[in-house]
Amino acid sequence: MPEIIVKYEDKVIEKVVTEKKRITIGRTADNDIVLDNLGVSRKHAQIEFGPDSAVIIDNESLNGTFVNSRKITEEILKEDDQITIGKYNLVYRKEPDKGQKLTDMDGTMILRTRKQKELLEKDRKERELVSKSGHSLLLGLESPDTEKYWLDKDVITVGKSKFADITAKGFFLSKIQAKISRQKESFYLVNLGRKNKTKLNGAPIHSQRLKNDDLIQVGRSIFRFVEGNR
Repeated sequence: MPEIIVKYEDKVIEKVVTEKKRITIGRTADNDIVLDNLGVSRKHAQIEFGPDSAVIIDNESLNGTFVNSRKITEEILKEDDQITIGKYNLVYRKEPDKGQKLTDMDGTMILRTRKQKELLEKDRKERELVSKSGHSLLLGLESPDTEKYWLDKDVITVGKSKFADITAKGFFLSKIQAKISRQKESFYLVNLGRKNKTKLNGAPIHSQRLKNDDLIQVGRSIFRFVEGNR
């Protein structure tokens, strides 16, 4: 059974486990997931569950629905995808974590927060970037002039070697510390070198699927993953 974890300001406020084929998300009490905020439309979005997949659909909401910081109209959800609606973040999981317990546009306030504006502007710029080539890419975050590394091969290596596709900095870093491999429509970050020298969103990893807007750290070098057109 799928699970939706509802967060507000990084605090978990609800966990929804459902057997329904379709759940609704919105501001009013007749929704399956109620988000009590004027930045959320009455019938904001819905998630439809199939035998092997889940699809989130934005109901032409006033402020939009974002998946991994990207504005969507309809999107197939993957494990741990983060859905942003108003000031809420919802995390999708195919199965619940057993170790933890716990519209209409009429009347909807237009969000004018700095965060909302920045999210929309970042989404616009990133769509322009990836539309030029169709490839996903990494944005280097170390210098004012952001470097772009296009993920246009099945395997991209990262390390201190001059033979690596992307050069990373840091003490005790392996010559080839990590790789980014493409598997069908997804990219995976894999640690190949020293332990704890490859991190995803601040946590050391062995191998993990990348989502749009993920932060990758290899040694002292930091990159942001921008997903191309699916």
